[in-house]
Amino acid sequence: MDQGQHELVLVIDFGAQYSQLIARRVRECGVYCEIVPYSYTLEKIKAKNPKALILSGGPNSVYAENTPRVDDGIYKLGLPILGICYGHQSMAQALGGKVAHAGAGEYGKTTVVLQTNCKLFRNLEENNVCWMSHQDYVEKAPEGFKMMAATNECPVAAMVNDEKKFYGVQFHPEVVHTPFGKQMFKNFLFDICELGGDWSMSTFAQTKIAEIKAKVGDKNVLCAMSGGVDSSVAAVMVHKAVGKQLTCVFVDHGLLRKDEGDQVEKIFKERFDMNLIRVNAADRFLGKLKGVSEPERKRKIIGEEFIRVFEEESKKIGHVDYLVQGTIYPDVVESGGTGTSATIKSHHNVGGLPKDMNLSLIEPLRDLFKDEVRAVGEELGIPSELVWRQPFPGPDLLSAYWVKSLLRSCKSFVKQMPFSGTKLPKQDLIEVFGSILLVCPTSIALVLWATSEPIAIPLPCAL
Repeated sequence: MDQGQHELVLVIDFGAQYSQLIARRVRECGVYCEIVPYSYTLEKIKAKNPKALILSGGPNSVYAENTPRVDDGIYKLGLPILGICYGHQSMAQALGGKVAHAGAGEYGKTTVVLQTNCKLFRNLEENNVCWMSHQDYVEKAPEGFKMMAATNECPVAAMVNDEKKFYGVQFHPEVVHTPFGKQMFKNFLFDICELGGDWSMSTFAQTKIAEIKAKVGDKNVLCAMSGGVDSSVAAVMVHKAVGKQLTCVFVDHGLLRKDEGDQVEKIFKERFDMNLIRVNAADRFLGKLKGVSEPERKRKIIGEEFIRVFEEESKKIGHVDYLVQGTIYPDVVESGGTGTSATIKSHHNVGGLPKDMNLSLIEPLRDLFKDEVRAVGEELGIPSELVWRQPFPGPDLLSAYWVKSLLRSCKSFVKQMPFSGTKLPKQDLIEVFGSILLVCPTSIALVLWATSEPIAIPLPCAL
């Protein structure tokens, strides 16, 4: 990714489930941020010219064999560094501290006492709540560090070396369950790192449009349009850069909402005056997917079939040099594209691309998270009903089957609880599983629907 014109913070990823959240929180503060693997070499880090580093959490123990470890040379770069959970422990061990297995781990909401005279905790309440998820802890901070936060089970919940601008916290400030987390990030970025915060979607859109115009020149561009938010925003951005040199191919693959194809065609033809070709390929896609039940295989089939359709259409309209896709940053991360994160799922526009593809890619949104894509869409004047359209079927449309499976998976947990075998109102059932089912309000409603009537139900039987 080339965002060299912006101040950059690098998140060194140790395989954490929250690495994307860390990067998002930093960007929400107006500072550009990227995720790189812990195996990233010192030379590559220097070449990126970051203004600060954040060491992510991770599932391993820092004292175990073959555990993820970043080059210790980062501590000699003169950069501010914030370590979070595993990153906090990794920093402590690398600089001469001691990390040990805790007698009692901490998980979930935990009371923490902060030393608010520390720059990291400026303008915060002394007694606060944070989100913990650890079994190991820093038993002894390195020389030159002060302990600036503690919990009942963790004496070094935060350590700081103001002189070197090294900071470590055992808790997770990136999650909403740590309510002071956003302010803590602001303190780190602006008070400690002294950054200006020059990352915004308006400047991104203007810069990216100019870059696309310079790259394409007088060549022809084909846009792979699915009708979703990402491809629509990418299409409008490229259209503003190259105008009629862009032809959008909207593939109606038969998996859209009712009348969605007609709506997409109308918006982009009438409002934006785009060259748009609608390909009705429902039979083709559904035929390829017939009998396939494995989700990863489906994504790869869809990805390849999209490209084949676009290649065929490009031949009909003459020579085409570039293909535009609405790939966004989570697509890359979840497809294992950062080098550390496991492949959560291969997005069809990343893991499903055929190796013999004949078109060069333009992916103007590849650096952005979803909320940033929507902000760019608003900047470009795309109608709000399209910009804020949710995926289908998205988290707000969880199937009753999924909910029942989730409840069934909690069966052993419920059996161990003191009320096992008793009858509880559904409201109590929601409270039991509330922390799991915070995806959206509708998922709670589906739990109510998926569980059996009457209002009072025997829990073990219902699961």
